[in-house]
Amino acid sequence: MDVVNSPAGDAVALIRRGDVAYPPLLSEIHDPPEELYVRGRAEALLQPQVAVVGSRRASSAALRLASQLAGGLSTAGLAVCSGLALGVDGAAHRGALDAGGVSVGVMATGIETIYPRRHAALAAQLLQSGCLLSEFPPGTPPRRENFPRRNRIISGLALGVLVVEATPGSGSLITARAALEQGREVFALPWSVLHEGGRGCLQLLRDGAKMVESLNDILEELDPLFRCHAEGLPAPAAVEPSGGPLVLRLLGYEVASLDQLVADSGQPASVLLGQLSALELDGQVARVPGGYIRC
Repeated sequence: MDVVNSPAGDAVALIRRGDVAYPPLLSEIHDPPEELYVRGRAEALLQPQVAVVGSRRASSAALRLASQLAGGLSTAGLAVCSGLALGVDGAAHRGALDAGGVSVGVMATGIETIYPRRHAALAAQLLQSGCLLSEFPPGTPPRRENFPRRNRIISGLALGVLVVEATPGSGSLITARAALEQGREVFALPWSVLHEGGRGCLQLLRDGAKMVESLNDILEELDPLFRCHAEGLPAPAAVEPSGGPLVLRLLGYEVASLDQLVADSGQPASVLLGQLSALELDGQVARVPGGYIRC
């Protein structure tokens, strides 16, 4: 992984395919990007993720559900990735951040060009606990043809894709199709047939997507994949005599931040995030504002 400067003057990580920092799931798709430009915490790309996507002109119900479901996924230890677009994408990013979680924004422009511009503040928040990434070189402006191409990265990063709300032929269905081609799980909400904005979701359900009525519908389906992903991360350097991860011994009943755990354990954040996520699913630790506690 190299560091380059963007036209805006800030540092950008350049991750090449084959680098240790390159997201392993993304490397498995049939046309992975050869290079990724990343701003923020690049280690967030190694955390198990779920993509949450949907309409730019979302209904108020869809915005609320996107935020709630993204927050629940974050609490369960999963990062939320999306496309930084208006509507459902923005609501999903905010829901994850409000829950104290990690979110990844996948861009169809150069890494320094925030599009739409009104999401500049949201992008700045993503840099604090997650990251922004793009396969397009710095200086690339918004181009219509780059947005569908960007969608394969959103699905490629994730264990599964949740389509919250979509009309037939929308960009969200492009992401869902890419997910199916990549062997990812696809989830969709069951909107009424009278809701035109949700007919794309009904189409996905008809074609075999898993119906989501609650967060558990997603977590139960992804649990085996989530555990395999966590177990595939580098082994910890030290363990408790019982065989449990070191991070569990370091945690008490007072809040400990991820930075504090990294300092105390001497292990990379990417390793700790995988361990903490698995422990959360087992009910041994909980994510709370400011960090983690032992249950």
